[in-house]
Amino acid sequence: MKPSIPQGTRDFDASTMRKRKFILDNIRTVFELYGFEPLETPAFENLDTLTGKYGDEGDKLIFKILNNGLDNPAKENEVRKSFDSILAGKNDKGITERALRYDLTIPFARYVAMNFGKLTVPFKRYQMQPVWRADRPQKGRYREFYQCDADVAGSRSLLSDVEFVNIYRAVFKRLKMEVEIKINSRKLLSALAQVCNAGDLTSVTVAIDKLDKIGIDKVADELKTNGLDDTQIATIRGYLAISGNNEEKLNSIETILGKTDDGKKGIEELRFILSYINSASDLKNVSLDFTLARGLNYYTGIIYEVKACGVEMGSIGGGGRYDDLTGLFGLPNIPGVGISFGVDRIYDVMDELNLFPGNIKQATSVLFMNLGEEESRVAFREMQLLREAGISAELFYEAAKLDKQFKYATKKNISFAIIIGSEEIKEQISVIKNLNTGQQEEIPLIKLCSYFAERVHTFQ
Repeated sequence: MKPSIPQGTRDFDASTMRKRKFILDNIRTVFELYGFEPLETPAFENLDTLTGKYGDEGDKLIFKILNNGLDNPAKENEVRKSFDSILAGKNDKGITERALRYDLTIPFARYVAMNFGKLTVPFKRYQMQPVWRADRPQKGRYREFYQCDADVAGSRSLLSDVEFVNIYRAVFKRLKMEVEIKINSRKLLSALAQVCNAGDLTSVTVAIDKLDKIGIDKVADELKTNGLDDTQIATIRGYLAISGNNEEKLNSIETILGKTDDGKKGIEELRFILSYINSASDLKNVSLDFTLARGLNYYTGIIYEVKACGVEMGSIGGGGRYDDLTGLFGLPNIPGVGISFGVDRIYDVMDELNLFPGNIKQATSVLFMNLGEEESRVAFREMQLLREAGISAELFYEAAKLDKQFKYATKKNISFAIIIGSEEIKEQISVIKNLNTGQQEEIPLIKLCSYFAERVHTFQ
């Protein structure tokens, strides 16, 4: 049988893992600079924790886990009888009670609801773990992928919303990625639904959220299918056609939605956020985008989305405010806001644009050549001294031909080779070859640690 892995999943080799670590370390550093603390939750949750939180579209993408014990003939018969209901998306607790987590926000809300009395409020946490979605695999879209979330629970202050914009800016500045950070308010979408008498906000937001993928005409067709007439659709078209700079967009939206309470509040909140960002730095990569909808049902206020510039890729980050998410778990009136980084897509963008530092591919800095039993004993001793000094080093395991050992070093991007033969042992020296430049020099064994300590920054 030829080995394979499921569609939408990937193996990660050493080079890939180091690049991913580079991304994760930079995100983690910024999260902690802003006072967020780490949290991890289980890979799977109770099914009723997840369902009903992501809208009909999202619920279809939840990976359900069959209950154990289904090898029992009676249980198997039960599965066969209930299979149609499972395919229809209905929950049958005799068949499945758990599911892989779809995102990190709902597990966070569940955690807050379970532990609120013990938390320091506002509770600021970050979480960096894989999630799973039964989606159709394509470029930048996987069935298993990492999310890096930061959330604040217990504060209605828009300062937290402002900080999340700045967190995005800080992370992508570190990664040297040019991005566009888009912001909108679900309150404006709610006001739009009121103005055009759409009734069901979800049907409007789900359709608008597909604008980039299917275009305005197909969005209009979907709205018509959802029961909206030509007048209502014309109002939504006018809303989606708003353009200009941020101030011009706000003025335009005010004429359409400014008479509704939700419209006034949404515009006020957007002005507040832009004023804070403007006071801290320029706004060149932050723009209002009224087409931004974020299809998930739990968002109630400001919403965000981040797109990479210069590549064809979906969003690489997103989030927003959800002022009663924990109410779904019996703890009402706890406001929250959060964002997420799509690590796998960020990786793909950085790889395509060649943004990773060159030395990130290197783990081992020094390779000791194996020239025989006695020589390898001396080399092993010196290697351990380097390791204790914090310098990564290896000794080639076999006394193979030097050509083979040098090829090993080349394949692993090792910067230095150390040769200690019988003559070198007598003189207590080593021959160091810089594999990047080809230069060689002799260094006393007693000075090896200090030699590499002075050069460590050039190859680690």
